[in-house]
Amino acid sequence: MGQTEALGKFVRSHLSEEENTWLSENIGFANCSVDRIVPAPSSPHAENPLDVGVEDFSEWAVDQAALRAPIDPPVQGMTLTGSLQAYIERKLFTLNCGHAITAYLGFVHGLDRVDQALANEEVLEDVRGALREGGAALVKKHGFDAKEHERYVERVLARFANPKLHDDVERVGRQPLRKLAKGDRLLGPTVMAREYDLPIDHLARGIAAAFLFDVKGDPQSVELTRKVDQVGIERAITEYTGFDAGSDEHAKIVSAYKELKEKRS
Repeated sequence: MGQTEALGKFVRSHLSEEENTWLSENIGFANCSVDRIVPAPSSPHAENPLDVGVEDFSEWAVDQAALRAPIDPPVQGMTLTGSLQAYIERKLFTLNCGHAITAYLGFVHGLDRVDQALANEEVLEDVRGALREGGAALVKKHGFDAKEHERYVERVLARFANPKLHDDVERVGRQPLRKLAKGDRLLGPTVMAREYDLPIDHLARGIAAAFLFDVKGDPQSVELTRKVDQVGIERAITEYTGFDAGSDEHAKIVSAYKELKEKRS
C-alpha cells in the first residue's frame, strides 16, 4: 500500500458511512512515483533554512485508475499512467539502484562525492553495467522500449555526474541494510534479472560493495560490518541477500567482495 492510499484509508476510518460514500464517489487518493534527486543542504547556515536545492530533472507519475474525475486542465509535470508499478520499479531499480551502487563503489575507492565516483572509469563501468542488467529485466517484465530505457539510463548517469549536487557518498549509502532488503534497489533488480536468466555480474559487484560500506556514524553500517566480522562474509551474504552458499549469485557476490576489499585496503 502506497502512502497516499494509506492516507485515504486513515481518513475513511474517521468518517461516517454517509461521508465515506460521498468521499468514494468524489475524492481519489492516487499513489504516485516521484523521480528527482534532492541532496542534503550544502550549508547548514543557509539564509533561509527552508530552502531546498534540487536538480532540473523531474518525473511525476500518477496512478490514473485512482482518480475520480479527469484532470482538466492537465497539471504541468504530471504523467498519468495505468501502469504505476512499472514506473515505481523503473525508478527504484535504476535511479535508486545506480545511486546506491555509485556511493558504495565510490566509498571503496576512497572518493567523497557521487560525481567524483562516476568520474572514475572503473566505477562508471560497473554502475552502467548494473543499470543495463537491471534494465534488461525491466524491459522483459514491463515492456519498456529497450532503446528508450537505454536513454533513460544515460540520463540517470548524467544526473549523478552533476557536480552542482554536491552529493556525498556517505549520505547516499547510509542505511545499507534497508537498501539490501528484499525487493529494494539492490536485490530487487538482481532477483528480477535472474528470473529472466539474465546476467548480474555488475549488480553483484554493487551488492558486494555495500558489505564494505564501513561508516561509524551509520548504525546500519556498524551492524553490517559487525555481522561480517562475526560470521564471515559468506554467511553474512546468505543472511542478508537470501542467496544460498553454492549458488551462482552467492559466488559472484563473494568473489566481487574479496576483489573490492583489496582495493579498499
